[in-house]
Amino acid sequence: MKHTISVTVLLLIFFVLAQLIGLGIINLGINENVDANGIISFEFKETAIGERPDLQPGMSFISIIVAILVGTSLALVLIRFKLLKVWRIWFFLAIVIAMTISLGTLLPSLIAFFVALVLTILKMFKPGIITHNITELLIYPGIALLFVPILNVFWMFMLLLLISAYDMYAVWKSKHMIKLAKFQAKSQTFAGLLIPYQRIKKVGKKTKGKVKKTEVQNAMLGGGDIAFPMLFAGVVMSDMIFNQNITRVLSFIYTLPIIICVTIALALLFFKGKKDRYYPAMPFLTLGCVAGYVILRILL
Repeated sequence: MKHTISVTVLLLIFFVLAQLIGLGIINLGINENVDANGIISFEFKETAIGERPDLQPGMSFISIIVAILVGTSLALVLIRFKLLKVWRIWFFLAIVIAMTISLGTLLPSLIAFFVALVLTILKMFKPGIITHNITELLIYPGIALLFVPILNVFWMFMLLLLISAYDMYAVWKSKHMIKLAKFQAKSQTFAGLLIPYQRIKKVGKKTKGKVKKTEVQNAMLGGGDIAFPMLFAGVVMSDMIFNQNITRVLSFIYTLPIIICVTIALALLFFKGKKDRYYPAMPFLTLGCVAGYVILRILL
C-alpha cells in the first residue's frame, strides 16, 4: 500500500470533491436562454478574465499539448538554475487566474479576483494542509471551465491517451516529473493535493526486534491527475447539454459514473501501489474515464 489508509481515504475524498466542484462550476458557467417561441438554447458565459481563445477542438488539442511541453520545459529550466523567485511568481499568477475563473461563476468578476488574490496569498505565504488543499479545489475547475468549451469528446479522448503516454515516459523513463514534483513539494509550491504525514520505519536490529523510527512522507496527487479527468467529465457533460438536448441537472447526474470509475481506478492505484515508489496516475485514470463513459452510454 502506497500510503496509510487514513491518508489514502483523505486524498480520495479531496479528489472526489474536486471533481464534483469542477462539474458544478462548469455547469454554472453555462447560460440557458429561452426565445419568444419557448425554444431553449445554451451558451457558455464569458469567463471572469474575459473571452476564451477562439479555437476549434483540433487546434485546442494541439495548443494544450504544446502548452504542457513548453510549461514543463520552462519549469525544469527554472529548477536547473534555481530561479525559485521566478517560479513562485509564475505559480502565484497562475493560481490567481484559475481561482478567479472558478469564483467568477458565483461572484462578480472584481470580487472574484480579490477573493482569489487573498486565497492565493494565504496559500503561498501561510501554507498549511487546509489552505493548500482547499484552494486546490478551486484551481482546477477554473482551468476546466476555460478549456471545456473549445474541446469535444473525440479530441478529449485523444488528449487522455497522449497525456497517459507522456505521463508514463515522464515518470518511468526520463523521471523529470518526479524531479519536478519533489522540487514543488520542497519549495511549498506543489500543484496538486499534498498531505504530509508521519510513517513508522523499522531500522536496525536489537535483541527484541527492530528499532522503530518515524519519518515524514508526502502523499501527493499531481494537478494534472485532477484536471484531466475533470476536463473529460466536463466535456462529456457539455456535449450532453449542447448536442443531446439533455437538461443541465440530468447531464450532471449522468456524468457521475465517470467520477465514480475514475475514483475507483485511483483507489486501486493507491492500495496496490508500493510505498516509496512513483507511479504515473494518468493511464489508470484514463481507464477509469473510459469505463465511466461506457457506463454513461449504456444508461443513455
